[in-house]
Amino acid sequence: MAKNETTLPKGFYRITVLIGLGFFTMGLMDPLYDTYVPIFLEDFLSSRFLIGSIMTLDNLLALFLIPIVSNLSDSTHTRIGRRMPWILVTVPLSGIFFALVPYGALPTGSLLLLIIIIFVLNLAKQAARGPVVALMPDTIPGEYRSEANGVINTMGAIAAIVGTIVLAPLMDLDITLPLIGSTQRRLPFLISGLLVVVATILLFTFVRESAEAKQKRERTKLLDSLKLVFGGEDRSAMLILLSLFFWFLGYQGVLPFMGIYSRQVLGVSEGLAGLSPGAVAIGYMIMAIPSGVIAHRFGRKRVIRFCLGGIIISLALMFFHDPLMTLLGVAPTPAWIVFLVFLFIFGMCWGSVITNSFPMLWQMAHFGNMGIYTGLYYFFSQGAAITSPPLSGAVIDLFTFAFGGTVGLRMIFLYSAVMMTVARIIMGRVHGGEAGQAPAGEDDTVEA
Repeated sequence: MAKNETTLPKGFYRITVLIGLGFFTMGLMDPLYDTYVPIFLEDFLSSRFLIGSIMTLDNLLALFLIPIVSNLSDSTHTRIGRRMPWILVTVPLSGIFFALVPYGALPTGSLLLLIIIIFVLNLAKQAARGPVVALMPDTIPGEYRSEANGVINTMGAIAAIVGTIVLAPLMDLDITLPLIGSTQRRLPFLISGLLVVVATILLFTFVRESAEAKQKRERTKLLDSLKLVFGGEDRSAMLILLSLFFWFLGYQGVLPFMGIYSRQVLGVSEGLAGLSPGAVAIGYMIMAIPSGVIAHRFGRKRVIRFCLGGIIISLALMFFHDPLMTLLGVAPTPAWIVFLVFLFIFGMCWGSVITNSFPMLWQMAHFGNMGIYTGLYYFFSQGAAITSPPLSGAVIDLFTFAFGGTVGLRMIFLYSAVMMTVARIIMGRVHGGEAGQAPAGEDDTVEA
């Protein structure tokens, strides 16, 4: 494969970081939401099933809302662009209702109030996600989208680290402030909500959608784009969607159980168990930008398949880790550090896959259906997020019944490795999506 030039346009990182403010807001809210909303719900509900059902609300809304709003934003034409009107409404609204979440959980609140706040929050947050993500390919030329996606994913990872390491400890801080009252259990949500609103103001002030993206075009119907993806001569877009469905099955099947595995099999404390997803996030953050640069030079498909292979190897190492450490007589603390290294490698490879898969799909779209392709990405990834935890949980239960709890929990790594292997095989049949390749199908017609 011929090597491509990697010289970036002037001001590339400045504009990409500013676009990444939208991703930063999502990365800031998501880990705090996932960690503390179940705790708030537990104040009102004793049923874990009901709590879990409420916690799947964001995934269910994302499954349908992101494709719909992304498609609508494709055909939105205003003086400030296509995506920005949606962003200016939905992102601040999500920040405001995120700040209100702990107030619904107060003794003066109620379960109904808390559920209403959670519902509106997720409605706004999932409606925002499509336009926020599609803003980047509308603004950055196709050949530089891997690098840009690396920057944006890095900002999301930094936000997640800020949310979990900097803001989360403030949940215990109990001081009284004017208008706010006691800060206990509220301050991280209030600060995050404020940062989301500020990020939106900065995004609107400094980012302008490209003139080409804002030009009024003949509306691309959702059905026509679906026919192009699933019924056209070039099946590359369909194959990428199927591949990402399987690699998200693998990812979502293993990560929710990582803390339980660390605590029950490796014997670490609950606090240390939280380092498991942290090791993945740090590896993800470190490789997000370099993997985009590498993919520009050597090809997106090649980098994705190489990193899927790295993920499969790291999962195999995690599967054999516990019996091997026991056989070698390694003490628990060094064994735990070795396991974190495997997770770190997993995170590096995972970040490289995510950084380059979205740009491959965008490369097959044009300005008339960029939002539709963005929505399809989330439809398949969120579908996997809903489907996989019950599947991997069933695998754990089956093998626990047959061979005991340790073997049952270790099987999540084998389950994930199988899904990643299927994804890698499918990815091998993809032929499009590289930097510089033209989108397949209809012309990007501009209306007179």
